[in-house]
Amino acid sequence: MNKDQIKGSIKEAAGKVQEKAGELLDSPKTVAKGMAKQVEGKGQKAFGNMKEAAQRATSS
Repeated sequence: MNKDQIKGSIKEAAGKVQEKAGELLDSPKTVAKGMAKQVEGKGQKAFGNMKEAAQRATSS
């Protein structure tokens, strides 16, 4: 795993927590921020996956 995959996973998990907290507090703004953070985390994780695949392809 590379840094982008790890950071992306952490952002995604934090976004899920933030979304649930917003639901519990009845705060649409917090829910939206949590969902946005999840999307950002998924994107960063996907970038890390592509980076790792490229490294494997060039080292083979």
